[in-house]
Amino acid sequence: MGLRAAGRIEGLGLEVTDFPDITPELKAAMPGLRGRLLANQSLAELTWFRVGGPAQVLFTPADEDDLAYFLAHLPPGLPVIVVGVGSNLIVRDGGIPGVVIRLSPRGFGDVRADGDIVSAGAAALDKRVAETAAAANISGLEFYFGIPGTIGGALRMNGGANGSETRDVLIEATGIGRDGMKHTFTNADMKFVYRGSGVDPSIIFTSARFRGAIAAPEAIRARMNEVQNHRETAQPIREKTGGSTFQNPPGHSAWKLIDAAGCRGLRVGGAQVSEMHCNFLINTGAATGHDIETLGETVRARVKENSGIELHWEIKRIGIPA
Repeated sequence: MGLRAAGRIEGLGLEVTDFPDITPELKAAMPGLRGRLLANQSLAELTWFRVGGPAQVLFTPADEDDLAYFLAHLPPGLPVIVVGVGSNLIVRDGGIPGVVIRLSPRGFGDVRADGDIVSAGAAALDKRVAETAAAANISGLEFYFGIPGTIGGALRMNGGANGSETRDVLIEATGIGRDGMKHTFTNADMKFVYRGSGVDPSIIFTSARFRGAIAAPEAIRARMNEVQNHRETAQPIREKTGGSTFQNPPGHSAWKLIDAAGCRGLRVGGAQVSEMHCNFLINTGAATGHDIETLGETVRARVKENSGIELHWEIKRIGIPA
C-alpha cells in the first residue's frame, strides 16, 4: 500500500500530503468492520493547536471489539498512531502516513463509580472522570479536573497535575495489541515514570480502573475549585495551545528556565510563547505546525545556551514535515 505524499498549499509554500486512498483495500479485507474509515482526513480541527496535515486513513472504531477486529486484520507494515482530543499534540504539516485511530466517546467514553472505584473508557475526558468521582464522594482524582485530555493519554503519559499523577490512583488498564489481542496491565505493569509509561507503544489503551478514597463532598469540591482556579489564573486555557510544552527538569521549573532565557513572548511566524505562562506555546491565529515546532526548538536552544539545561518535549509531535 503506497504511503508517498505530494502536493502544495498555494500561497504558503508548504508541501502537503496527497496520500493514496487505501480505504477500499482495507474495507475489502475487513468485511465485518463497523467503525468509520476516512481517507485523507484533515487533522487540524481535531487538535487544540488547530494545525497539521491530514491522516492517510482516519479510523474511528465502534467499540473495543471493533478495534480488535481492525487491528487483527490490518497489514502488519502499515503504521498506526492513536490520537485523543489533540490537547497535547502537534501534527506536522505534511500529515500522517498510514492509519490514525481516534477513539470516540460513544464507544470508549463511559465513566462510572462503584464504592471507591472509578471505571473509565480511554476516550473519557479527564475532567469528566474527576467530576464522576466527586459526585460519588471519591477523593484522590481531583487532579484530573485540571488536565485537558483523555484517560488514554493519561495512561500513556502518566498524566498528572497539582502534585498528583495517574500512577497514584490506577488499579489496572486494558488495551488492545497490534495483533488484536486484549491485554490487562496492573499498576506495576505500566512501569510509570515522570510523564511516561513503559508499556509497548503499539498497545492502544481502551479503559482503566482507579481507586480513590471516600471523603466529605465539600473537601473534594474545594480541591477541584483550587485546581480550576489555578488553571484560569496561571495558564492560557482560552488560547489555541497544547498545554505544558516541556517536562520540568529535575529540581527545576521549565517555565522559569524559559523566562530566564528571555523567551517570554517570543514568536516564530504565527506561533508565540505565552506571555501568561512561558511553558505554553500558542497559535496566535495563522501558525503552522512548522511554526510551533520551530518555536519550541528555538526555546530549547536558548535555554540550553543560557542555563546548560536541556528541555525535553512533553507535547507529542507526530507526522512528516511539509
